[in-house]
Amino acid sequence: QVQLVESGGGLVQAGGSLRLSCAASGRTFSSYAMGWYRQAPGKERELVATITTGSSPNYAESVKGRFTISRDNAKSTAYLQMNTLKPEDTAVYYCNAVHSWSGSTYWGQGTQVTVSS
Repeated sequence: QVQLVESGGGLVQAGGSLRLSCAASGRTFSSYAMGWYRQAPGKERELVATITTGSSPNYAESVKGRFTISRDNAKSTAYLQMNTLKPEDTAVYYCNAVHSWSGSTYWGQGTQVTVSS
C-alpha cells in the first residue's frame, strides 16, 4: 500500500512558476513509476508527465518545454516544476504511482493550481 500526498499548488499569475511535490509513504518508492495528471472543471483527467523507475521522463505535448518532472528516491518524493504557466494549466493536479511489475496503481488526493490571466 502506498499513500501519496501532493503539495505546492496555489494561485499564480500567467507566466509564473510553481513546484508540486508528491510525497510517498513506504520503502519501495524506487519500484514505482510516477506520474502527474490534471483535471480541469468539466474535462476528463489527462496525463501531464510521467517518470520511470529509471528516471526517464515523458510529457504531454501541451507542457513540453515548460514543465519538468523529477524524482528523489532517497526522499520518496516526485516533483513537477511548472514554468511559464498559462491560464489553461488551471486544474486539480494529481500524483500517480504505478508499481513496475505488479501494476498496482495509487492516486493522491490532488492539489489545486490556478493560473490567472
